[in-house]
Amino acid sequence: MHHAHTDTAVVMRGITKRFPGVVALDDVMLEVRRGELHAICGENGAGKSTLMKILSGVEQPDEGSLEINGSPVSFAGTREAEAAGIAIIHQELALVEDLSVAANVFLGREKRRPSVLPGIALLDERAMIGECGRLLESLECRVSPRTRTGSLRIGDQQLVEIAKALSLDASIVVMDEPTSALTEAESSRLERTIARLRARGTTILYISHKMDEVFRLADRITVLRDGRHVRTVNRADTTPREVTGWMVGRTIADRDFRHRGPPGRTLLEVRGLTLPWPGHPRGYRLSNVSLAVRAGEILGVAGLMGAGRTELLETIFGASEPTWTGEILLEGRPVRFSHPREACAARIAMVTEDRKRLGLFPDLDVAGNVSLCSLREAARGGLLSRSREDALVAAPVRAAGVKTPGLHAPIMGLSGGNQQKCIIGRWLLTKPQVLLLDDPTRGIDVGAKAELYALIDGLCREGMGVILTSSELPELLALADRIVVLAEGRLTAEFPRDEATEQRIMEAATA
Repeated sequence: MHHAHTDTAVVMRGITKRFPGVVALDDVMLEVRRGELHAICGENGAGKSTLMKILSGVEQPDEGSLEINGSPVSFAGTREAEAAGIAIIHQELALVEDLSVAANVFLGREKRRPSVLPGIALLDERAMIGECGRLLESLECRVSPRTRTGSLRIGDQQLVEIAKALSLDASIVVMDEPTSALTEAESSRLERTIARLRARGTTILYISHKMDEVFRLADRITVLRDGRHVRTVNRADTTPREVTGWMVGRTIADRDFRHRGPPGRTLLEVRGLTLPWPGHPRGYRLSNVSLAVRAGEILGVAGLMGAGRTELLETIFGASEPTWTGEILLEGRPVRFSHPREACAARIAMVTEDRKRLGLFPDLDVAGNVSLCSLREAARGGLLSRSREDALVAAPVRAAGVKTPGLHAPIMGLSGGNQQKCIIGRWLLTKPQVLLLDDPTRGIDVGAKAELYALIDGLCREGMGVILTSSELPELLALADRIVVLAEGRLTAEFPRDEATEQRIMEAATA
């Protein structure tokens, strides 16, 4: 063991990993100092998750070597990595939903107490519940250790994984996009947790593409691109814009989509929309919201988490509680959809931010996911004809710019951006007039965002009316013709594009 190296927690050298048809990692070097928060940035498909899976024993490298705290190691599986003090908090949480929180924290390492019978040890439930309770409390997680894990919110499930890492006494914790599904309150709680872990001397590897987060938390930043190591820099020596440039290998000029023609007739109008919220002190999710979108226009909806952006789109789409009052007019006719099917029939389409829950069917392949809303056209005499399905989906898959090995590739093998394009392709088949996009680029890398912007802009030029919500203001400012702002369920401002600035929108969003 070289004592010179012991200020490094992790050294990965010459890591190469091939999957069928793709080199995921090509000769990657990564060196992480003990006790630092090291951010790993890169577009989807750059190899970030694969590199972390190798570090945590989920995958084995084809070539290359790994050192932990100065000693060479190789992990045949996750147990060996855990034993070496490495814990990973996955983006797709790896918890057993039907077990209690305490059972998940001690899974595979249950505490036992000796019993009267020789050779038999009983589970020591009380000790596990007590210890788990203390861990959760230290993480500000107000959840009982006896709760069924599947019933928890994502933010709390994540803290359960962190509690597990603490109970393993992990010295190296990998966090893969940990805030992508968290509310703002949960994100700030996570940041406090990270500060506590760091105070204990824990080394943190943090995968994220949210630049504000990276620049708030990281000591150093490593950028990967196309499975290769681009560079590692001190946070203080770089800027978010420079890092994004390295991630994409090109600087993204803030493309301006402003030169669309004047908008046409009003397609959709909402008047005085109110959606009650029983049992909540505020009493409503939306209150007296009015807006309109015209053909060939993109209406941006800004607002913080919980402002009611998603509820607004879901109500229009017939996917919310049917308790709303007010009016929704489609080309001047009042409509009230009680189910998304009716909205589809009226040529309204919705793409959600939560691909896992509402958009994708993991058991269906790419073609199956795209043809889903147009199965009548793909069927022959009640049976699904594969050739008709292929003919049907080829054009929208191409139009949406989906990168896929083939129409029958498994959908979960695609990157987030390509999954999102499949969902947009699915709706293009229904030829919608009005497209509702709920934070459509959330969790998608920079390159795929630019492609989605061009796609949305193109649909708009063809006369579709688009309502777009986004948690990223630069996105709304680049795409929208007008921007309305929601704050706690109320519409607090409307700006034509030339008057909208991040500052003014933020003031209205916090009004």
